[in-house]
Amino acid sequence: MQSTSGPAGATLDAPLILEDIPALKREVRELAADRNAVILAHNYQVPEVQDVADYVGDSLGLSEQAAAAGADTIAFCGVHFMAETASILCPDKTVLLPDLDAGCSLADSITAEGLRAWKAEHPGAIVVMYVNTTAEVKAETDYCCTSSNAVQVVEHIWREHGEDTEILFGPDMFLGAYVENVTGRQLNVWTGECHVHAGIRPADIARVREENPGADFLIHPECGCSTSVMEYVAAGDVDAENTHMLSTGGMLRHARESDAETFIVATETGMLHPLEQQNPQKKFVPANRSAVCQYMKMITLPKLRDALRDGGDAYTVKVPPRIADRARVPIERMVAIKAG
Repeated sequence: MQSTSGPAGATLDAPLILEDIPALKREVRELAADRNAVILAHNYQVPEVQDVADYVGDSLGLSEQAAAAGADTIAFCGVHFMAETASILCPDKTVLLPDLDAGCSLADSITAEGLRAWKAEHPGAIVVMYVNTTAEVKAETDYCCTSSNAVQVVEHIWREHGEDTEILFGPDMFLGAYVENVTGRQLNVWTGECHVHAGIRPADIARVREENPGADFLIHPECGCSTSVMEYVAAGDVDAENTHMLSTGGMLRHARESDAETFIVATETGMLHPLEQQNPQKKFVPANRSAVCQYMKMITLPKLRDALRDGGDAYTVKVPPRIADRARVPIERMVAIKAG
């Protein structure tokens, strides 16, 4: 694989030659079979990586698939915290991440040390953290949540622990604002953000809606425009009937079930591939074509091939048992709420 010099001396993979992709896909699938490996790919991965995966979905759903799979090895095509979650839920399996440097700006916005200091300022508060956090942060957390069940988790806490219970919510401030808006109650919200979602601004929405009148509008709660959109809906400036605040899984379900022909999608642009694959007769328009996560795009077919072929410490993510045991608790609490 050729490489070129990138920013700050980084090495970037040269673009795949189109003719190489089918052969690489076959090689990846053969290696997965040889290793008894399951390949998991997040919705934001490049199309050719999604195409060779056994399962494509959101981070928690993929980890749940990993726990249910009989494979010895999990090749996780996503970012580092996702591979950590798979390791937490599947401590006896080998978890491979094709590029260990594939990080997450949102997960990096809070550390375990920072969370411990925040907790010390609010004794007795209950901590709810988005799954987009490191294992060490999860180990300091009471409940995890996803973008699809954050409201449900918060309302469960108030029911079970009392209406006056203080909740520390993080790290995504836009998801926190969304939960506050839906519940009508105040949380203590960490001021973190996903740099990609934060970059989707109200002006983007106004422009693309004007260009696509009558389209269904699908928006991820992490987006920087989410709070403004909710205000527009409340004021009647945006049609509430065609506006849907959804997780990535919710977007897929809505697109399948909707009679609409055109959808504006406010999330990372990789989401367009599974939407188009499942709904070839429908049109999907990105709210901002620049909403691309470079961390997600660090995972490539050649890197996935190398991880499956070579294995070893260069690709393995393993959460130490002392952290994994504590980090598993908030995830299991969240899943119990979902099951209930």
